[in-house]
Amino acid sequence: MDNIEAEVEKWTGITTSIHKYGGLQFNLGRRELGHIHSNGLLDMLLSRKIKQQLMEEDGRVQHHHSFKNSGWISFYIKDEADMDFAISLLRMAYEHHKK
Repeated sequence: MDNIEAEVEKWTGITTSIHKYGGLQFNLGRRELGHIHSNGLLDMLLSRKIKQQLMEEDGRVQHHHSFKNSGWISFYIKDEADMDFAISLLRMAYEHHKK
């Protein structure tokens, strides 16, 4: 997960903090983009439209485990390829929220 943290921290305006339920949280200003739990679960906030598109295009992206009817998604990071995909998802959230 260190690779993800190192890459995302390079982006303008990104800070990290400890998430209230544990794990690493990525912030853009005062807004949370997402967080990674210690078990490799990435939770991220997007728009509902983007969430729906992602879920239709890639079966690895799931409804958030607690907030199914929101723009939150969940994605399990299991290997190196998943880390690259997680970075691309976080970049998508970054671009969405910096508007």
